[in-house]
Amino acid sequence: MKKSTLPLLLIIVIANFSFAQTSSQDQEIIKLSKEKWKWMADKNIDVLNDLFHDKSVFMHMGGAWGKEQELKVIKSGNIWYKKADIHEVSINIIDNTAILLNRIDLLAVVGGNEVTNPFMVTEVYIKQDNSWKLGSLSFTRLLTAPGNNSH
Repeated sequence: MKKSTLPLLLIIVIANFSFAQTSSQDQEIIKLSKEKWKWMADKNIDVLNDLFHDKSVFMHMGGAWGKEQELKVIKSGNIWYKKADIHEVSINIIDNTAILLNRIDLLAVVGGNEVTNPFMVTEVYIKQDNSWKLGSLSFTRLLTAPGNNSH
């Protein structure tokens, strides 16, 4: 009986370790995403420059562009990401790629006007040399009113 329980116990221990690693990696990306919103609000261009992959793309309601343009937009204040209220987060990691979805209400200043919009934001991160780089940030405006959490 002891011989048959040992392999089962090893399988359970290995499975628990695998889930713990995945959960830890999920939490790492979720934390990085939250920090990114703060860095964007603070217009912390140096940190964002390191986070954004050189080939990253950004999709907004008003257009799409690359890393250099996104950094210019943030630095100039053309879009000031003042505060992202995060309501839901989901993450899916496939090999060295993490896809994170945030349902947020974004308080921003756009063209001098303060606006709040409900968005589903898709963030794609790529792991390179043991660090995560943002490869894509895409805003999809939701039809629900800001602060309305019902679906």
